[in-house]
Amino acid sequence: MHYLLIYDLVSDYLERRDVFRDEHLRLAWEASARGELLLAGALTEPVDAAVLLFRAESSLPAEAFAAADPYVRHGLVKAWRVRAWKTVAGETATTPVGRTR
Repeated sequence: MHYLLIYDLVSDYLERRDVFRDEHLRLAWEASARGELLLAGALTEPVDAAVLLFRAESSLPAEAFAAADPYVRHGLVKAWRVRAWKTVAGETATTPVGRTR
């Protein structure tokens, strides 16, 4: 199953993130190496949210990531949530529908 970890960012996120960015990226690349995190990044214009895409059996890896993330722990994220995402089309969809070969 796919899970989206959605961050609502504080208005001065870009000014504050540098201090915590190395640790945040280390955690992200470690989650990627484990096969949990597929993609991650901030939304732009405006930079007010970020989305991290996980593939796992449950929401636990995404929740654990948020709990450990220095952006969350140091207040750069004002709210976060994990949403299950039923993917139905694309090469990595977890529940393919209507695909013909």
